[in-house]
Amino acid sequence: MNYKILLAYSGGLDTSIMIHWLKENYKDCEIIAFCADVGQGISELDGLKEKAINTGASKIYIEDIREEFVTNYIFPTVKASAKYEGEYLLGTSFARPVIAKKMAEIAQKEGVSAIAHGCTGKGNDQVRFEIAIKHFLPNIKIIAPWREWEIKGREDAIAYAQKHNIPLKINLETNYSKDKNLWHLSHEGLDLENPANEAPTNKKDFLEISVSPENAPDKPTYINIGFEKGIPVNLNNKKVGPVELVEELNKIGGANGIGILDIVENRLIGMKSRGVYETPGGTILYKAHQILESLCLDRDTKHYKEILALKFAELVYNGLWFSPLREAISAFVDKTQERMNGNVKLKLYKGNITSAGISSPYSLYDAEMVTFEEDNVYNQKDAEGFINLFGLPTKVRAMLDEKNKEAKPEWTAYGKGDLKRD
Repeated sequence: MNYKILLAYSGGLDTSIMIHWLKENYKDCEIIAFCADVGQGISELDGLKEKAINTGASKIYIEDIREEFVTNYIFPTVKASAKYEGEYLLGTSFARPVIAKKMAEIAQKEGVSAIAHGCTGKGNDQVRFEIAIKHFLPNIKIIAPWREWEIKGREDAIAYAQKHNIPLKINLETNYSKDKNLWHLSHEGLDLENPANEAPTNKKDFLEISVSPENAPDKPTYINIGFEKGIPVNLNNKKVGPVELVEELNKIGGANGIGILDIVENRLIGMKSRGVYETPGGTILYKAHQILESLCLDRDTKHYKEILALKFAELVYNGLWFSPLREAISAFVDKTQERMNGNVKLKLYKGNITSAGISSPYSLYDAEMVTFEEDNVYNQKDAEGFINLFGLPTKVRAMLDEKNKEAKPEWTAYGKGDLKRD
């Protein structure tokens, strides 16, 4: 064989047919499959090795990178409070750079000539994968079959698989495009392509991590999350690792209908797309972290951090995790989190999350300062001088407007263009 191609392989529709297609169109090549375990679950990983080998791969790497994913990608994003377009918790977006990083390591180990992926030419993931790969392997060839082959859509892809006896776990009727990892599950395609259609969240087997709020228990669930420097480390007063924490919050949040999001988002390449996301554990963590920051972060830092959160989310969504600006913002965020220690109690009820109490040794809340009763720390008369100085620019401008109004002659118009002074 002349050269090796490393294929990002999930065993889903697209990559299932790509091993055969690559061998068919890139003669004398060896296909090495790579699958990253980012928490998609045993149902997606079961039988993957046998399937890859049986459809033409010479070998397959299945690498468990869940802890790296949570520690180095998820937690920094939560600390930054980053949400794309104010809602999307970036579940697919920040999974791509960690997958690409591991893939680049294997590509170097195997000495491959090219890296291939199953991202479509319409989506964001092609950008995320390829920019991350270029960060580590700037000169490697990248093959994207969706930008080359004659297959026009998912119906054609299923027909190709059937023609070449490639086993699939889907059919035309249930063929939602899904992406699942430890953080979330996304649903796209079929009836969701029409934004006028209500998402079938009460339809059997549509939701996989969560139940709909209507089907959640009638009794609230209380949980307690402990943070150290902005990182969640305790759940219900028990120290847990990063992977276990997210998994447990997914179970608890999913059972209470938390974190179901139906949005139309702006893709990087310019089109809008509609997706339904399940992110129960992530939604809980974002809320808990936000509540803790409300107690421990000073006003100016909090407001400026909110501005940077928008940019952070945009960078991650657009595939620029490995960029100087994202790293610089993360350095700022880490500084803001130095005193972000404390415990947050939450009440979960039918899709809603409310604060049930916060405590921190670094709390900036002073009950004696803000009380409506008499206190010994605040002189209310000081507010008069503050308002006079703070409002001085407004007062000066108003005085100037009043002066100019008095000096301005009054004119009355007669006919077109004729003015007469009163």
